[in-house]
Amino acid sequence: MDLSNLKPAKGSTKNVKRIGRGQGSGRGGTSTRGHKGAGSRSGTSKKIGFEGGQMPLVRRVPKFGFKNINRKEYRAINLDTLQGLVDTHAVDVINIEVLRQYGLTGKNDLVKILGQGELKAKLQVHAHGFSASAISAIEAAGGNAVKL
Repeated sequence: MDLSNLKPAKGSTKNVKRIGRGQGSGRGGTSTRGHKGAGSRSGTSKKIGFEGGQMPLVRRVPKFGFKNINRKEYRAINLDTLQGLVDTHAVDVINIEVLRQYGLTGKNDLVKILGQGELKAKLQVHAHGFSASAISAIEAAGGNAVKL
């Protein structure tokens, strides 16, 4: 083994034709850049979304609607989910920490209690929002709803 028969490891190199290495290489001359124009010069780059002078798609498509940047997204939890918590874990106070502990909300979620399902247990429920049907169902069962 000597320097004359060293080769790179198999798969470590790609078989890429190098451009700009003279006419004999087959990729000399303009080096695949074409003749004249900004694209033939060094340091050129196209803007994102540029379509060769054609009106770009983002400008052709009509815009509509409204996106409220102050919108608050709530994690919705129904009464039947709360009843399931009572049945499986025997809790009597439901607050954000309890919901987070049992994997029903995330760290920064706002929670809204909705009125789907039936609630039999007397609960004290703390949340960021309640639907009218949820408040009436919680109070009908003997509990109370505390808005944070």
